[in-house]
Amino acid sequence: MKIHIIGGPGSGKTFLADKLSRQYGIPHYDLDDLQWDNAANDYGTKRDPQERAELLDQILQREDWIIEGVYYAWCGQCFADADRIYVLEVPRYQYRTRIIRRFIRRKLGLEQGKQESLKSLAALLRWADKYQKVNLPEIRKIMASYASKVIE
Repeated sequence: MKIHIIGGPGSGKTFLADKLSRQYGIPHYDLDDLQWDNAANDYGTKRDPQERAELLDQILQREDWIIEGVYYAWCGQCFADADRIYVLEVPRYQYRTRIIRRFIRRKLGLEQGKQESLKSLAALLRWADKYQKVNLPEIRKIMASYASKVIE
């Protein structure tokens, strides 16, 4: 089974991916790990697009996978190959609360994560709002081609 989960920050992508991964025994991949160079010294360093494409291709070659992330511009093959596509959307208050809670948990060492700062948190909150207004409508247009396998 091949499952793609797309949604904005704080929409529950990782939660759903973890749950489905355990339920079906399928490996779960976070597109952030392909987009961002987590080994870089600076927070927010992107991977080379060619390297990212190669990593994605390795995942897509697997028999089963669950891929989750906010990205869509470079994920066309993911959508085409997926058996199911989940599009997640939650109310503004809910995703903002989840983003802030995750930030606090990471700062307290209760959850693993990136080297975020208050500045990056504020930027993420602004970007999450933009995602809802700009990106999500674009994603819905793309998903029209895959209507038979999309679950909202």
